[in-house]
Amino acid sequence: MRIPLTALAGCMVAGLLAPAPAAAGRIGQAGLMGTMGGEVVPQKCAVPPIRVGSVASLKAFHQAMAACADTFWAGRFAAAGLPYSSPQVTITTGRDSVCGAITSSGAQYCPDHRTIVIRIMKHDLRDPFRMNIAHSVAHEWGHHVQQLIGVLAAQAALYEPASEGARKLLSHRLEMQAECFAGVFYSATLKSIKPGISWKNWIEAVRNADESDIHGKPRNLARWQDRGYRGGATGFCNTWTAGKAKVT
Repeated sequence: MRIPLTALAGCMVAGLLAPAPAAAGRIGQAGLMGTMGGEVVPQKCAVPPIRVGSVASLKAFHQAMAACADTFWAGRFAAAGLPYSSPQVTITTGRDSVCGAITSSGAQYCPDHRTIVIRIMKHDLRDPFRMNIAHSVAHEWGHHVQQLIGVLAAQAALYEPASEGARKLLSHRLEMQAECFAGVFYSATLKSIKPGISWKNWIEAVRNADESDIHGKPRNLARWQDRGYRGGATGFCNTWTAGKAKVT
């Protein structure tokens, strides 16, 4: 079973990494970050099977995942009394997107265009493991949520003067939060996705994936994704005030 880190946590566009903890902390005091507790209500999503070697089948799967994520997050924003707008979603087999060359991970979020780009990769056609492929959408939607609540705007102002070490840490905080948001999404939708793996085994697979300079240690990515899943609310996803050891 293939669980590469790049599929588990799609890369943000280079140069758009993270807000400072203080700015993100202010964002987290109210609205989406502060008022999303309560019982998790399961959400039914019609996510189709994937046929090995079929581009059309993978496109249909991604489109269904996008519809599922859009419904989920629109509901969460509405419950918090916050405005929500859907991202554009591009699914392609090509190498280029509206924000330039598509990363080797096959998934990215383009903040300027508010677009999630999914590139169907050859290994997905050969080995279409549902949870790997589903996570491309879930994680990138987490970055769209960050865009809507102001996290990406905060980092845009603060990234440039940061040192190389500070940039790396802030990148990790951003990616860990997107993982946690993905976990929140799974808390309501995992059964419908039919992931083909138990949650325990999935988190173990994340924990044992390859390490990435941009995303941080797999054990912490697993920690935050599991925290979002078990908490079922974005209030569990404040990576900006977490200790360094929990986000590096």
